[in-house]
Amino acid sequence: MLLNFYIKQNDSSPTIRATLKGADGASLNLSGATVSFFMKRDSGDTVIQGAADLFDPSQGIVQYEWVSGDTAIAGSYGAEFEITYADGKVETFPNSGKIQVNITPKLS
Repeated sequence: MLLNFYIKQNDSSPTIRATLKGADGASLNLSGATVSFFMKRDSGDTVIQGAADLFDPSQGIVQYEWVSGDTAIAGSYGAEFEITYADGKVETFPNSGKIQVNITPKLS
């Protein structure tokens, strides 16, 4: 799974994408599931809590498309994807730690 992600301040590309895998290392089949994306400042303030996409559900690939304002403030953030399976069970990825999102300042 992606553990470090870099994007420039005020950019909306690239999309943050990850392949979610089970304990056995195999990609999860997320058919019928929904996915959310959460991102917090290292200080603990939540800055994004929104719907994400199942890019390729059968291969466990999820993504979040940045919207205006998401990357406005340069800094270091922690992020995670939360999956709600068709049976209502919830699992968060990564299971341990976080995805480190680094928004680097623009020169212009």
